[in-house]
Amino acid sequence: MNVSYKGIKKELSLQQKEKLQAKFSRIAKLVEKRGEREAHVVVTSENHLQKVEITMRFYGQPLVSNAADPDLFNALMGAVDKLDKQVQKNCTKFRAKARRGGNDAKNGSPKEAPTEQLVGVVASSDRRKETQRVFRVNHHEDRKPMTIEEALLDMDKSKDYVAFRDERDKISVLVRRKDGHFDLIES
Repeated sequence: MNVSYKGIKKELSLQQKEKLQAKFSRIAKLVEKRGEREAHVVVTSENHLQKVEITMRFYGQPLVSNAADPDLFNALMGAVDKLDKQVQKNCTKFRAKARRGGNDAKNGSPKEAPTEQLVGVVASSDRRKETQRVFRVNHHEDRKPMTIEEALLDMDKSKDYVAFRDERDKISVLVRRKDGHFDLIES
């Protein structure tokens, strides 16, 4: 990673330069997947306060981090740490976006956004590259408790079970048996 410094009036010690270089090399491992990147460090001084601004581009988006401290090295490290957090956040965002995919492979149409909330992705231990997605469905914190009778009314012919919060604020599951009766599982 090419790092250009502007506005530094006093020279940094060798140890400080090595620490900064180590931080930038960590960022470079995450960023430099499509060629070498550049980071621009601008230092300004106002009223005994050193202000540092680091700018770089990441997949066409500008990343900017600012920090201020009376000590130049602390200001530089603070700005590099903020930049590192931004890079990690954007890497996970782009990784998740790439894994979701843009088009449905079967019919070529764009995928519809699921109404469920994605909770996690579990990779299988097989040699095949299959993943299982876990969705949180109908998750509402402000739902009122249900009685067993209300749960029976909520369960229609197509559902084999219904999970609900009972009057004691415990989670219960009502399961339809093959003989037409119901099992109640309480936690």
